[in-house]
Amino acid sequence: MSAHPEDCPAGCLPARWQEGGRFPARALGDAEGPRLPEELPPVIDAHVHLFPDRVFAAIWRWFEAHGWPIRYPLPTPAVLEFLFSRGVQRVVALHYAHKPGMARALNRYMAGLCAGEPRITGLATVFPGEEDAPGILGEAFSLGLRGVKLHCHVQAFAPDDVRLEPIYRACAERGLPLVMHAGREPSSPAYPVDPYSLCSADRVEAVLRSWPGLKLCVPHLGADEYGAYERLLGRCDNLWLDTTMAVAGYFPGQTPWRLLHARPERILYGTDFPNLPYAWDREVKRLSSEAGLSEAALAQVLSGTALGLYGP
Repeated sequence: MSAHPEDCPAGCLPARWQEGGRFPARALGDAEGPRLPEELPPVIDAHVHLFPDRVFAAIWRWFEAHGWPIRYPLPTPAVLEFLFSRGVQRVVALHYAHKPGMARALNRYMAGLCAGEPRITGLATVFPGEEDAPGILGEAFSLGLRGVKLHCHVQAFAPDDVRLEPIYRACAERGLPLVMHAGREPSSPAYPVDPYSLCSADRVEAVLRSWPGLKLCVPHLGADEYGAYERLLGRCDNLWLDTTMAVAGYFPGQTPWRLLHARPERILYGTDFPNLPYAWDREVKRLSSEAGLSEAALAQVLSGTALGLYGP
């Protein structure tokens, strides 16, 4: 349990969410809307996963066994058609390499998608420590990719691992964002490492202070250290957070609405689509009806922050 009670708004989260059979978790079966409401400000989904078919299939098998049922097992073209046809104006597309040697092919795949669809902002990936990581990223950036995605749990590294220094340098020198799943949750004993041994807000803060030119975005609002990340937002101007799954009412404990009010200009709306166990619009509905944000702050979270971070 965190040393700070506000890190766990209900004061009742277990030390690990998967204890007591929490994961694999159930699908919700909640109702979905046909499209975004017209009265909403423009919406950018800043956390959408796009992979080649075979990689998507492997990811979904893992989720079915160790995470949650995937409600939208759609191939990449169908993912994009689904979201754009329902009123999402733009997506930030993410992927990650599960082992060395995958990144170049994945990055070329992503660059090809972006070349054919201007509503996609595609990010690159690389496996930390693999041979010629700077060259892999240089090639990806030359293809038009506009940032990097890493995943501490899947790729088995800590945020302050020295293997990340070339990646941090490449992003900082170009002013490009790095999206890194550096929160401890959602975790699983099926990962190759224990996320609790690698991830903490303190380690993220060490990175932010060592690399002041790095634009770092942590998904899931930093779950489960919400209070620590709220404090970190107040101390570090090179940190962003995205809402992915943390405001859906799916994870244990109370939704960390207070964190959204701390600095809305540093919060991005994101969903994790298509890897969801509930309706595609569940999070945006809750953001617009339960978060208590002003009209200006809601517009900032739904699209303004993403535009500021990634550009028009």
